[in-house]
Amino acid sequence: MKKQLKYILIISVLILVPVLSALGQPPPPPPVDIPIDGGLIALLLAAAGYAVKQMFFKKNNKNAS
Repeated sequence: MKKQLKYILIISVLILVPVLSALGQPPPPPPVDIPIDGGLIALLLAAAGYAVKQMFFKKNNKNAS
């Protein structure tokens, strides 16, 4: 019985020690807003240009029929 109690105590200490060190950590910093830079603007302009091209292409296809 004493041997089992010794093993249970050792296992409990090994499990609880990492948890106690994790509880002492400061909270993470707040998330930072993502700025809208030139790459995103270029992507939006390219998508708008592609949409205009597709509308123009469909309009010309209807006139050809």
